[in-house]
Amino acid sequence: MKLSTYAKQQGISYSTALRWWKAGQIKGYQAPSGTIIVQEEEPRLPVEKVAIYARVSSAEHREHLERQAERLLHYCEARGYQVAQVVKEIASGVNDDRPKLLSLLKDTSITRLVVEHKDRLTRFGFRSLETLFEAQGRHIEVVNVAENDTADLMTDLVAIVSSFTAQLYGQRRAKRKAERVIQALEADDAFG
Repeated sequence: MKLSTYAKQQGISYSTALRWWKAGQIKGYQAPSGTIIVQEEEPRLPVEKVAIYARVSSAEHREHLERQAERLLHYCEARGYQVAQVVKEIASGVNDDRPKLLSLLKDTSITRLVVEHKDRLTRFGFRSLETLFEAQGRHIEVVNVAENDTADLMTDLVAIVSSFTAQLYGQRRAKRKAERVIQALEADDAFG
C-alpha cells in the first residue's frame, strides 16, 4: 500500500510516516516513480499460553500427582509448548468445586489446557468443558496415556454415592423438620 494510505490507516500525518520510513521503522521500498510502498507485515499469531492440569483423588496418591505433572511437562517440552502454569490438585473428579481448576477455567488468557486423561479434568461433562473452550478460541489437549486407575475410579464412585445419599437424607430430614414446624404452628393456631 502507498505510504499515504498507511499514514491514514495508522492515524498519523504523511510527514510522520515519511520520517518513520526514512528511519527504517516502516518496512517498504520506493518505486521508480518515487512512490513509497509500505510492505504490510504478516499478522502475528497470538502467543499461546499453555497450562498443565494434574489431579489425583486423594492425598495418598500425592506421588502419582508429581509424576503426572512431570510426564505432562515432558510432553509439552516435546511439543514445543512454553508452559506458563502447572496446576496440581488433590480432589475427586466428580467434585465440581475444585478451587484450582475453577481459577484455571476462569483465566481466559490460558489458550491451551493440557491434561493426561479426560477424567483428570473431570469425570463427567468433559465434552461440555471442551465445547466451552472451543467457543472461546481455547483448546483442551488430552495426552491420553493409557492407564487403568481403578483406585481413583472407586474413590470417585464412593464420593458420588456419598453425595447422593447425603442429599437424599438431608432432604428427608428437612421435610420432617418442616412438617414438625407446620404441626407446631397449627397447634398454636388451634389454641390462639
